[in-house]
Amino acid sequence: MNKMDGLGTGKEEDSTFTSISLTDDTDHSLKSLRSRAKSLLPKMMNADMDVDAENQVELEEKTRLINQVLELQHTLEDLSARVDAVKEENLKLKSENQVLGQYIENLMSASSVFQTTDTKSKRK
Repeated sequence: MNKMDGLGTGKEEDSTFTSISLTDDTDHSLKSLRSRAKSLLPKMMNADMDVDAENQVELEEKTRLINQVLELQHTLEDLSARVDAVKEENLKLKSENQVLGQYIENLMSASSVFQTTDTKSKRK
């Protein structure tokens, strides 16, 4: 039998498949399966370690870049919200300044102290 059909005998040293008995002795077969998996795990890990290490480095780099992009997106959203808030505050302050300017102008025109005097006509 070949390894590709998933029915390997488990006798080959590099086999990644195992036979499972379907008898009522589930506790024994479960223990056997666990011990077999524990014994195969280091072999599989050693064989795939170089590929896994490269994949792990690539995955970590992708994850780092994705996190950086997400952080920059959040920063941009925060800055955009801040710009909008500052624009609103600026418009509000401009409106208040216009009202205050008009009020001061009205007070000055109503007061005799701030009346414009024609100094040329008084001299003559």
